[in-house]
Amino acid sequence: MTEVTSAFSLERRDDGIAVLIMDVPGESMNTLKAEFAEQIAEQLDEIEKDNSIKGLVIASGKPSSFVAGADISMLAGCESAQDAEALSRSGQQMFQRIEDMKIPVVAAIHGPALGGGLELALCCHYRVCSLDDKTVLGLPEVQLGLLPGSGGTQRLPRLIGIQKAMTMMLTGKQLRPKQALRDGLVDDAVPHSILMAVALEYAAKRKPKREGPKLSLVNKALERTPFGRNFLFSQARKQTSARTRGNYPAPERIIDCIEAGVGSSNGYQTEARYFGQLVMTPESRQLRNIFFATTEMKKETGVAGVKPAKIAKTAVLGGGLMGGGIAYVTASKAGLPVRIKDIRSEGIAHAMKYSYDLLIKKVKRRFMRKSEMQKQLSLLTGTTDYSGFADVDLVIEAVFEDLSLKQQMVADIEQHARQSTIFATNTSSIPINQIAAKAERPEQVIGLHYFSPVDKMPLAEVIAHTGTSDETISTTVDFARRQGKTPIVVKDGAGFYVNRILAPYMNEAACILLAGEPIEQIDKALLNFGFPVGPMKLLDEVGIDIGAKISPILEKELGERFRAPEAFEKLLADDRKGKKNKKGLYLYSGRKPGKDVDDSVYSLLGISPAQKFSHDQIAERCLLLMLNEAAMCLAEEVIRSPRDGDIGAIFGIGFPPFLGGPFRYMDSLGIKHVVARLEHYQGLYGDKFAPAKVLKEMVEQDKTFYS
Repeated sequence: MTEVTSAFSLERRDDGIAVLIMDVPGESMNTLKAEFAEQIAEQLDEIEKDNSIKGLVIASGKPSSFVAGADISMLAGCESAQDAEALSRSGQQMFQRIEDMKIPVVAAIHGPALGGGLELALCCHYRVCSLDDKTVLGLPEVQLGLLPGSGGTQRLPRLIGIQKAMTMMLTGKQLRPKQALRDGLVDDAVPHSILMAVALEYAAKRKPKREGPKLSLVNKALERTPFGRNFLFSQARKQTSARTRGNYPAPERIIDCIEAGVGSSNGYQTEARYFGQLVMTPESRQLRNIFFATTEMKKETGVAGVKPAKIAKTAVLGGGLMGGGIAYVTASKAGLPVRIKDIRSEGIAHAMKYSYDLLIKKVKRRFMRKSEMQKQLSLLTGTTDYSGFADVDLVIEAVFEDLSLKQQMVADIEQHARQSTIFATNTSSIPINQIAAKAERPEQVIGLHYFSPVDKMPLAEVIAHTGTSDETISTTVDFARRQGKTPIVVKDGAGFYVNRILAPYMNEAACILLAGEPIEQIDKALLNFGFPVGPMKLLDEVGIDIGAKISPILEKELGERFRAPEAFEKLLADDRKGKKNKKGLYLYSGRKPGKDVDDSVYSLLGISPAQKFSHDQIAERCLLLMLNEAAMCLAEEVIRSPRDGDIGAIFGIGFPPFLGGPFRYMDSLGIKHVVARLEHYQGLYGDKFAPAKVLKEMVEQDKTFYS
């Protein structure tokens, strides 16, 4: 029988301080696993029996992480809420034992202390963290549809106050070292080089008296009086309900746990019970699927077995909004120098200012030192010609959606850059094979489609045409990942994947509007369904003119089902481009720009608005067309797998994460049900609702997308 290597080791020092080191064998980061309970118990038994130990420091044996959280995969083994509740109780008991120790216990934190990792630190008597960019502290369980289940909902409010703790847990917000120190989450934040020395000093102290957080007079009235707390929790529930629209159960349960623990020990039982219940919810299951999918994708190259080439210097063509955003993530995330070219010096200045504005906000909020901001800005340089392009490894083109202009850009780069330079185009609609049609080195031309705003949207579509080389694909995927993006490899074709499945959804929303449905009702229906923004508001955000440009390309390449309603032409004839020129479907003047509908749109379109459909009907009509198109994309191998299709829709257009993406959602509805509803609407509104052939075949063969 193979002996199991413990993840914990104890080092005794001559001064009576012991150091308990966690180092999970064979893994780059520490994660807490169910089987560790016994290992920790053995170490604690040994410490408690040894009277020579006067203090304890808990530290990580990993060079760049404390504890990144609990191992989420162990939840898959829970067959009932009771099983998951038992896991929570086990964690609570283990951490309570640490808190109850008679000697001072100090957490020496370097790198991520997240989820169960922070809960481990919270049960210690002192916390000292390193002043390092790698160090972050947070309880992000809500992002997996869960709540902190090892005492976090109880200890954090007592340490930093109810309001700050609630914000951290409800948003999954992570604190940097200086923020953590300011909020009282840690007792000290010091350079990494002296972290252990300072932690040992704290361990030599007597166990501190827990005084609780320092609060202002207003916050004392809110947090330390029954009336104030009732008001606080009531407002939190109202705001949470407005934000989640009832689609996510975890935030409400987090508030319940915090409230149950105020002045009572019942909070731990409430925490364990609700943790158990949340583990078994379909919402948490789907959110955990997304976590596993993205984790799996990080390990993949663009083409299996093909290593990426080294990228040391980049360039961006075009200093507009997209160009500025691409330059920012390349410098700030990838840490690579970027040469920005624009035909006007004003364009270069605009792109530079884009990065400056984002970075100065971080400096003002103390997320970043000014010296670090200056270092990142120094990576950006500009030119109105091609000087400085001779040694560029990868060029990203972000100019206007004009085929001849983009082909000229390819020719220019082939003339002014090195022979190995990759040309990546950020087109949102033009097939890559057309852009590469006149290229001397078409194998180095590839699509790299970002979503706006680039600094916030996590997806990047990597689009290979038939002549793109495998090395170019792998290199581009690796580069996008370095920029902080989640890349999916997509087959070349009109609309690629994300815009292709979005277009029928948007067109159907426009058809519903032209039938007289009020704009706010259409948007509310899809917001309630779980999208972050309604389709009408999204049209304004993206630009009505952009939608009008993309639709004919899709219709020409993919057929009549992509024909856009005539509404586009009427809106553009009235110079309504949306938010960009402050004239669209919504009003952009007054005290609440973008909040109220511009009622003059109705007379322009010749309709009298009146609510005719339920929110469920509106959402179903729009969604079915998106689902149907996603199935066609998979059948045509536009995407490589249902997983990529789900991640692309969630990260690219905000498909509701709690539903798992279009393919997992179809599986949960049942493919037979999806086909039946498509046929129902086909009878009412025509062949644009005709079910995809692949869906019909799946019904006949009783198949699902995920077996």
